[in-house]
Amino acid sequence: PFLYKTDSPKFRFIDLFAGIGGIRIPFQELGGECVFSSEWDKFSQKTYHANFGEIPAGDITKIEAAEIPDFDILTAGFPCQPFSYAGRQEGFNDKTRGTLFFDVLRIIKAKRPKMFLLENVKGLKSHNNGETMDIILSALKELGYDVHWKILDSHKFGVPQKRERWYC
Repeated sequence: PFLYKTDSPKFRFIDLFAGIGGIRIPFQELGGECVFSSEWDKFSQKTYHANFGEIPAGDITKIEAAEIPDFDILTAGFPCQPFSYAGRQEGFNDKTRGTLFFDVLRIIKAKRPKMFLLENVKGLKSHNNGETMDIILSALKELGYDVHWKILDSHKFGVPQKRERWYC
């Protein structure tokens, strides 16, 4: 397992829409302690457990912000299917996956982390003629955050795959 326990972590973070823990690894390597994770898919939970020795909490829509331990950084690769060029591009109209950003926003608003890292597909940038991203960025700015985003391609970072993603 990818266990990076330290007695004096440099920061505390949470891992939302955790999948199998890909975002968690570099944050731990940088000296962070993951104090909460959430993933609803049972197969991903099983792999996450194999990787980190813990089972993520389930459906984030059913978890109150008060139940989440205090943290410095929020990480969230919220579901991308509603914004992907390969999908139906229903965006926020996809009531199952398209509105999960608002759960991220709910937690940020309640917990006020020092920073956050959001990840999604490149298509988020132009979804609904850019209106979707404008809503997301405006909501984060309204909470007082200085928001920056960029499209990065994993191929340019040594990964043998072209995979462009939106990072904020």
